[in-house]
Amino acid sequence: MWIDERGSEVLPLAECRHLLALGAKQGLVGHLGVPQDGAPLVLPVNFEVHGLDPVIRIGAGLFSEVSSARLVALEVDGTDSGRSWSVLVRGEAAEESAAWVAAHPVTPQVADPGHHTVRIRADVVTGRRLLAGSPHISTSPSTTAADRLVR
Repeated sequence: MWIDERGSEVLPLAECRHLLALGAKQGLVGHLGVPQDGAPLVLPVNFEVHGLDPVIRIGAGLFSEVSSARLVALEVDGTDSGRSWSVLVRGEAAEESAAWVAAHPVTPQVADPGHHTVRIRADVVTGRRLLAGSPHISTSPSTTAADRLVR
C-alpha cells in the first residue's frame, strides 16, 4: 500500500476500476469536468461503466462543450467500509453511435437527460482512499516526493 504525503492511500488501477464500477452500480453521482471559456465547468452526472470506460447521457448544450473540448474528467466519490474514496478518470470523450446506444441503453436518474450518449475513454485513472487517523508524514523541503511515500 502506498500512502501519499497527505496521508491518503494511493489506489492501484484495478481497485480504481472496481470502485468506479461499484459506484455506477450503486447509482453514485459523478462530476464531469470540461474546459469552458478558459475555466473548468463541473456538473453532476449519472454514469454507467461499459467495458473499462464510463458512459454518460448529456444534453445538447453540454455536449457542445464536450465535443469541442474532447478531453474531460469524471470524478466519483464514495465510501467503502466507512472510509471515503475518490476515483478520477481523464480521457477523450466521444459520442457513441445510434447502434451502440440501442444495444446498451444508458438510463440516467434525471427527468430530461439529453440525447447524446458519450463514452469517456479511461486514458488516465487514479484514485485515493482517505485513511482515518493517518499519522502525519513529514514533508520538509529537503525530502523528495518519493521519500514522503510510505510503502
